Amino acid sequence: MAGLRPWVIAPLVMIAVLCTPSVLLGGKKKMNTNKKVVLVIASDNFRDEELINTQNELEKAGIKTTIASSKLTESHGVKGLRNVKPEILLSKVDINNYDGIAFIGGIGAKEYWDDPTAQKLAKDAYAKGKIVSAICIAPVILANAGLLEGKQFNVFPSEVDKVKAKGGILNSKPVVIDGNIITGNGPDAATEFGKKVAEKVLSIKK
Repeated sequence: MAGLRPWVIAPLVMIAVLCTPSVLLGGKKKMNTNKKVVLVIASDNFRDEELINTQNELEKAGIKTTIASSKLTESHGVKGLRNVKPEILLSKVDINNYDGIAFIGGIGAKEYWDDPTAQKLAKDAYAKGKIVSAICIAPVILANAGLLEGKQFNVFPSEVDKVKAKGGILNSKPVVIDGNIITGNGPDAATEFGKKVAEKVLSIKK
């Protein structure tokens, strides 16, 4: 930039800053709150957008995220995202250390539908007043844990009957909030889902 006037250099620096992604999957930005959310993905075949967009919205809001799974080996997204290595085993998650939990969908999330560890984590989080959320087919986990009985929800269309059978009340909104429970119906709703989870987590008073 030799020879450029200061009033020319300043706008160029500003453009560079604005064009630099503030949040990238696997990257960390400085958190400006003390809020934390654990993101639960399948050991394989999670839904890419649901993880990326949810994590990005949470971290843009200054919320620290931790990725948990049933294995610590690299997990792959159904749309091709690779090299996602969980940071903690699901069995080692202490919900007391988090303000919320988000179960990410994708076909692989079926492994948690009847998983006692996942269900207990969801129930413990809810009992302690944390934000409990799930997207795509993952709301079935909450339904099987007994958390959606009498609650409004949405879920990926193929699993509506499963949640209704557990007492859930279908709501057509892509993202549905009922108390401290948030559900979303699939990848197209992932950004809104992430925003709503962030808003609810930030509303919690410690």
